[in-house]
Amino acid sequence: MSSLFFFKFKAHLFDMEVVSFSIGVIGNVISVLMFLSPVGTFWRIIKHGSTEEFESFPYICTLLNSALWTYYGIIKPGALLVATVNGFGILVETIFVTLFLIYAPAKSRAKTAILVGILDVGFLAAAVLVTQLAMQRETRIDAIGFLSAGLNIIMYGSPLAAMRTVVTTKSVEYMPFFLSFFLFLNSGTWTIYALLVRDYFLLVPNGTGFLLGTTQLVLYAIYRKPRRSENDPERLQEEWQHECLISSSSHEQSH
Repeated sequence: MSSLFFFKFKAHLFDMEVVSFSIGVIGNVISVLMFLSPVGTFWRIIKHGSTEEFESFPYICTLLNSALWTYYGIIKPGALLVATVNGFGILVETIFVTLFLIYAPAKSRAKTAILVGILDVGFLAAAVLVTQLAMQRETRIDAIGFLSAGLNIIMYGSPLAAMRTVVTTKSVEYMPFFLSFFLFLNSGTWTIYALLVRDYFLLVPNGTGFLLGTTQLVLYAIYRKPRRSENDPERLQEEWQHECLISSSSHEQSH
């Protein structure tokens, strides 16, 4: 009887591992799409030979966040899916930041270079060195988990600002539907994954992102009243800028 129970228990654990891995793979696919969502913005930058009014800061923060989650996925056993998708994020965000360094005006280029040096090089190097040299394994995992989750939550400032604008103006003009939808879908998938593997560092930021994404979709349903023509050049320019700012902070929910 005990042998049969043990066999069933192991089979149940195996099934749960398969389910959690499958959910994680789905989350990775959605996260890849999220990372690539600003490609249109950067194609425009390349075509025009200028970053215009776009800001590099969201991409610098996303690069740091991806690097921290990659480190977390490497040092934590069983977190390979987290490491791989955020490793891809590092590659994509590095390309985006490099394009800012190439096409931005001199003043913006200098600002971008300084921020990259402070955050993506200095802060990241300090985090890795301190956790490797001064902390034991479990403490190291917890410290990086706190840092990654904390930065993820801070980066929700852009979606919150967009929601406030929607309520104030009673228009979804500045909150593109597909970005809200993918925030909802991406964060929801990673929330399920985090629950299955019992990773609370993944659960808290992605659960927060899921709630924000749900709220954005509700607001979209309530305030969907286009004010201007879809072909209005001014409207299109504003949506490009907001796509840049909002989409960057939406990525890490996956992590």
